This record gives sequence, structure tokens and C-alpha cells, in this order.
Amino acid sequence: MSIPAVPTVGPNPFTTATAPDGRTVYGPLDAARVPRYAEPSTFARLPRLDQVGDADITVVGVPFDTGVSYRPGARFGPAHIRTASKLLRPYNQATGMFPFHSQQVADAGDIAVNPFDIVEALDTVTASATALAEHGSRLLTLGGDHTIALPLLRALNRIHGPVAVLHFDAHLDTWDTYFGAPYTHGTPFRRAAEEGLLDAERCQHVGIRGPLYGRQDLEDDAVAGFQIVRSDDYQFDGIASVVDRVRRRLDGGPVYVSVDIDCLDPAHAPGTGTPEAGGMTSRELLNTIRGLAGLDIVGVDIVEVAPAYDHAELTGIAAAHVGYELLSVMAPA
Repeated sequence: MSIPAVPTVGPNPFTTATAPDGRTVYGPLDAARVPRYAEPSTFARLPRLDQVGDADITVVGVPFDTGVSYRPGARFGPAHIRTASKLLRPYNQATGMFPFHSQQVADAGDIAVNPFDIVEALDTVTASATALAEHGSRLLTLGGDHTIALPLLRALNRIHGPVAVLHFDAHLDTWDTYFGAPYTHGTPFRRAAEEGLLDAERCQHVGIRGPLYGRQDLEDDAVAGFQIVRSDDYQFDGIASVVDRVRRRLDGGPVYVSVDIDCLDPAHAPGTGTPEAGGMTSRELLNTIRGLAGLDIVGVDIVEVAPAYDHAELTGIAAAHVGYELLSVMAPA
């Protein structure tokens, strides 16, 4: 992959490193030269995609929340996560990784989607994600509500075929319809299963909790191919046990990781549309993600961040660190 020089006026303000394959890659702005609270408004202050030409991982926003069933506002999530990510630093002390040094990560901005037509919006996301990924770049997508997972999986299917889904969420998101509507933030994985996008032997929920409509919800979910790690399992079994269960379920093929920020307890992520009491801590989520190292992760998303309900950027900061840990486990060893 050819990486051209970042066009700048004067000295290059971005950090640089030599990747394992000998390429020069451009990382975040040098915080010793440009304060963290200054521009640009990209994830982790990384270069834009048009500045580097190609990227191993492309960060892209989907400011869409027409599929929500309760509190709206996730359309403002991508900007909120990017703002909170300004504090991220290059070295991940927990994993010993420099996630921006061993791979080129760049921010492609947002996909502009129709807020009044869900079907058209989903088609736009599929087309845009396909265009970004078809030359080998993996995507870190910032939502937006969880409806966007369906078109992202459609795009990945064109490249990888059926994939396993690791789904962090308080909710199953395998319901059939809401008010007769098939495309909502509570239905993406039901539709994905019906469309043959999932490897039904390798899908996993993590963080499920709260009331359901009935036992049929769980039966339908099992038919879609998911096993469940409940939020309470973190307390009773511990993180190591959860990670072991997840790895055994996912190993053996491509994996898509979808993180609904409401998998966290509202104490850790109040800024979301459908909060549920009894969730995991941010530390539990980050440590679970670190346990995914070595899996074949082909794409990830972070969704349902609704900044209007956030307090002191708690949710945005949690989401930014989730993105950072995902980038770390996707980096070459």
C-alpha cells in the first residue's frame, strides 16, 4: 500500500513511525507541538484519509438516528466521540501497543445519509462502506444508532462472506419489527441473519440484561445464531471467564465487533438512548476488548452515543477509549 506524504505548510505536525512492512505511517498530531484541545476534529487527531491516500483502518462516522425507538440524538454521536478522543495518546500501556505506529489509521469524515428515508440511508451506508473497504481497509465506524450495523454487515459480506458478530449491548437487537417497521435499531441482527450475513455458529452477545417482551425473544435470538453472556456473568464468573467463552465462540474466521455503548451501566455511559440498570463497568468492557487480540477482526462499530444525555463527557470518553482498544487489538502484533 502506497502512503504519500501528508501535505502540510511548514514542518509536518503529525507523529510518524515506520510500520513493520517498512512504510512510513502518520499518527496523531504531536501533542508537544499542537495542544490536544486544538484542531483537527478527527478521531484521536489523526490525519484525514485524503491526506494519506490509503489506510489500513479507516474511521468513518454515520450520523444517523432515524431508527431509534426511544430517546433520539445518536446522530450527534460521531462528533461527540471525536471530541472526546482528543485526549488519547499513542502508547497503550495495557497492551504494550502503539496502535497508530504499526498501521495507517485515518479519518474519512462522515457518510451523509438521508434522515427521512431509512431504506435509502441503509443503501448509502452499504455503498460508502464498500467503497472504503474494497481496497483492503478495515472500518472503525462511529454511529449513529444501531440500525447502521445492518448495512455495514452487508458491505463486509461482499468481501468476506458470512462473519461472526461479537455484539456488546444491553439488548438483543434481534427483534422482528417495531410498529411494523423492519429496519430499526432493535432489528439489525434479525435482518442480518435472514439475509445470510452471519456465521450462525459463531455469534455472541455480551452484556445482555433488563426486561424483555417474553421468553420468545430469547428463542428467536437463538434461532438467529447468538449465544449470550449476561451482564451479571461479569460479577459471578469474572472477566477471564467471559473472555474465554467469547474467544472459544468466535475463533476460526472473520469477526465483526459491534459495541452499543448502552452495554455499559448508565453510571459509566448516561448519554445513550435506551439505558438499562445493572450494566458492566468501562473497565470490564475495555479488558474484554483487550482479550480479543489475535482474532481476525474485519470491522468494528461503536453506536448509540447520544450526547444530549451525556454528563461531563462520560459516555464520549468511554466510547473513545473503546475505539482506541479496538484499534489496538486490530494492530499487527
